[in-house]
Amino acid sequence: MRKVILFIAMSLDGYIADFYCSKAKLIIEIDGSQHFDDENIESDAQRTGQFELRDLKVIRFTNIDINTNFKGV
Repeated sequence: MRKVILFIAMSLDGYIADFYCSKAKLIIEIDGSQHFDDENIESDAQRTGQFELRDLKVIRFTNIDINTNFKGV
């Protein structure tokens, strides 16, 4: 069995990633309703771009996804 190290609320380049796994080069973001207004959509796009410049994959789920399909997420 492989050991995977997962950090929660990791700070990268001045941004906070909800979940970050360095070995997998993966960031998982959980977005609440505040992420769906125009200003935060732009801010999230900039943050995702910064993470992608570090060759990190960003996956986003909404709170609704988590609450209604936890196993599927």
